[in-house]
Amino acid sequence: MATKSDSRADTRQGRKLYAGIEIGKGPQITRPSREEAERAVRTLIAYAGDDPEREGLRDTPKRVVGAYDEFFAGYKDDPIEVLSRTFDDVGGYDDIVMLRDIELNSHCEHHMVPFIGKAHIAYFPTDRVVGLSKLARVVEVFGRRLQTQETMTAQIAETIDRVLKPKGVAVMIEAVHQCMSMRGVRKPGVATITTQFTGVFKEDPTQQARFMQLAIDRGR
Repeated sequence: MATKSDSRADTRQGRKLYAGIEIGKGPQITRPSREEAERAVRTLIAYAGDDPEREGLRDTPKRVVGAYDEFFAGYKDDPIEVLSRTFDDVGGYDDIVMLRDIELNSHCEHHMVPFIGKAHIAYFPTDRVVGLSKLARVVEVFGRRLQTQETMTAQIAETIDRVLKPKGVAVMIEAVHQCMSMRGVRKPGVATITTQFTGVFKEDPTQQARFMQLAIDRGR
């Protein structure tokens, strides 16, 4: 969690930074035109060794740019706004709220190839809860950006912590990175696991162990 010295948001370039973690919209940059992006794809096709003008590749730049609009739509969304509608009446509920096995698709910022896996999220509400689909939506927003798994794990936890102000947040992501499966050491199927804890999940080993057990216990 942020300390008093870094708790204020830094909104430079339209970003919200808490404790050095960027949790708002993407940076405000001048984006190239669609035509410029398509030309860049044609250049990459030629660099790969093929002819961008042959029949099978002629429309590929247009398709790739269209796919990028989907892959990286998260830059346009603000995850803080996603969680903005909360409910004050928790009906006396006093335990964790957890979503397990949220499908996750993102792209490694180092090689721009996919990593695919699942996210598990829990928070211990105080006086506010949020619709369950909104938690999954936060994962999607951060996933649809160029990412490292470590950064994304911290971003999800910090966003929930900042908006809902719960007693604690726990996030676990397990994913397989294609940059490791398809290139480099070429070890397919190796899962990377990252976690982030705040509040009671960080301070109380019992609560942390409980979350981890719920995350890995898939009905066994």
